[in-house]
Parts: sequence; C-alpha cells; structure tokens
Amino acid sequence: MSELRFPRHQYYMRLALREAERAAEHDDVPIGAVIVRDGEVIATAGNERELRRDPLAHAEILAIGEAARHLGGWRLLNTVIYVTLEPCPMCAGAIVQARIPHLVFGALDDKAGAAGSLYNIVQDPRLNHNVEVTAGVLEDESQALLHEFFSRKR
Repeated sequence: MSELRFPRHQYYMRLALREAERAAEHDDVPIGAVIVRDGEVIATAGNERELRRDPLAHAEILAIGEAARHLGGWRLLNTVIYVTLEPCPMCAGAIVQARIPHLVFGALDDKAGAAGSLYNIVQDPRLNHNVEVTAGVLEDESQALLHEFFSRKR
C-alpha cells in the first residue's frame, strides 16, 4: 500500500471509530462504518441493533443503504467501505452484493469474521464480485473500543 493511501485510510477509519462510539452511547456494540467515493464521505453509520430492535441493523448494512440512496442505485462502484471490525457473513455478503470494490477494516473478528478470519466471503472466487481488502487500519483503537464496551457489560 502506498504511503499516500495509508494516512487517508486512517482518516476515514477515525470517522468510523466516531460512529462506533455513538453506537455505544445507545448500548449497541461499538462498530462503525463509513463509505467514501472519490474522497467524499457518502454514508456513515454505527450499529443500531439495540436501538432499532432489528437484527439487520449492523453498521455496514445501514451505511450501504444510505450510500445507495445517496447514489440513486444499488451498485456502489468506485467506493471504499471503512469498518472498525471485520464484517460478519451477512455484512460481507452485502458488500459483495453492493459491488463495493474495496473494504478497509480495523480489528479482526475471530468469532464471526467473513473477510479472512473464519470465512473469506468478500474474496470467494465462486462469487461474481471480489473485494480488495485492507486489514488492520487502526486495529488497536478498534479493539480497545470493543474491549472497553464489553468490560463494562460484565
């Protein structure tokens, strides 16, 4: 990865971390997502499963829906999605279905990760779209937010 792209990834991941912090404020697991196209943020979201009482209200799903509305179509070509935690199978499938070309995430998810940890849905050659993946951007900050949240729950 070029040195010019890495600081940009950190910038957008910090925005995703802010969304994750907002999610924790309403007792949702602190995961945030940001979708960028041509350097412009077109969608942001944090988890809202508890807030909405909706099992589908993951940060990625909400951000993908917002980005599709913003662009006026379901194909999110030429975008990058930034997520603080490696997407689960549902969200990884949504990223593939939305044709998002690049996924950047912070922390690995060894319990439900579907972008390289447990599964690799986003790069499965049997599917009709594959996603470029950049892992570990602000990983420590992403993990710390999750650890703090769950330590308060216990």
